[in-house]
Amino acid sequence: EKQVFQLRAHMYQARSLFAADSSGLSDPFARVFFTSQSQCTEVLNETLCPTWDQLLVFDNVELYGEAHEMRDDPPIIVIEIYDQDTVGKADFMGRTFAKPVVKMSDEHYCPPRFPPQLEYYQIYRGNSTAGDLLAAFELLQIGPGGKSDLPPIDGPTDMDRGPILPVPLGIRPVLSKYRVEVIAQEHQILMFSSKVDMQQKLLCCHGLGQRTFASQDLPENELLHPPLNIRVVDCRAFGRYTLVGSHAISSLRKFIYRPPDKKAQHWNMTG
Repeated sequence: EKQVFQLRAHMYQARSLFAADSSGLSDPFARVFFTSQSQCTEVLNETLCPTWDQLLVFDNVELYGEAHEMRDDPPIIVIEIYDQDTVGKADFMGRTFAKPVVKMSDEHYCPPRFPPQLEYYQIYRGNSTAGDLLAAFELLQIGPGGKSDLPPIDGPTDMDRGPILPVPLGIRPVLSKYRVEVIAQEHQILMFSSKVDMQQKLLCCHGLGQRTFASQDLPENELLHPPLNIRVVDCRAFGRYTLVGSHAISSLRKFIYRPPDKKAQHWNMTG
């Protein structure tokens, strides 16, 4: 029995990807395969933690089998990560697999199953781990009423990005403003790279004890914070840089400073 579905792939972010370029960074994009269809995210330049924040919609996906089989055991989604080269074909960086959350046409789109929550999927390059993908996948059956019966895609709309749809509200993380501050302790140039909200942040420290900072919008959930990638480079003539080494701080939790609650302090003093 033929069943018709729409697949929504909520591709939010990847982290700790393989460095495919001599600069110690990559130009990654993701390709999502489902049955006979595939789609790609946009390419983000010079980052190991791309925040695509992109919704890929697969329309008119035809599957054959009993309805309860589709709900309990849907086909597997294959996601591959590539590095886009300016010349030649893209380089393979890793692969992961996922199963979508399935909604049949007679089910309600409501908690606890919907909307689906972002989760991490381990990326593999051969037998080695090659980063993580933060995404969510849902497979929605198209009933007799057609696509009009599907749950609406709940903004936001981003006109500057053209036809690219961002991850809808309710699935994308809630963001808060953070100030990332770095102090260089040696005479060297450090380039700190963090990819958040489609803005590439590069912080450079030139010398002993220099303090550098930048404002970032990061998820309120600390488990979703991207790592801080540090590259040490040698400055050459004509503005060229040669990579000396790199390091990734996978979790920023122990570095987070929260100012004391003044209201609570005042209550303790007066109480």
